[in-house]
Amino acid sequence: MANLRVGLVSPEREIWSGEAKMVVAQTIEGSLGILPGHAPVLGVLLDGSVVKIEPADGGTPVTAAVGSGFFSIAADEVSILAEQAELGEEIDVDAARRALDEALELAAEDAVPERRARARLRAAGIEA
Repeated sequence: MANLRVGLVSPEREIWSGEAKMVVAQTIEGSLGILPGHAPVLGVLLDGSVVKIEPADGGTPVTAAVGSGFFSIAADEVSILAEQAELGEEIDVDAARRALDEALELAAEDAVPERRARARLRAAGIEA
């Protein structure tokens, strides 16, 4: 079976790249599951969401919290260009919890910080 070539990048660095069986990304229009042979798509990432990548080698699934950005799918190549991105395994859970508490205090003013804080905790494997 064919695989996807995936690249997840932010302005600071390449977060992850490699071959994958599947990618799940949350867009402003809903969640999108991407398998080999997917039709070409250009989409907008939901700010404060999680991208999940299932590596082709059967390794540990990759989970990353992402800020706003774009993704494209063409010829089994998936490019995810996020304004902010952080692998779940790199997230400081205590700092993410503090950020969520602070965001909840400001929730009436701006929902994005809360969404980003919750995404960081989900990417780290903690439901918030």
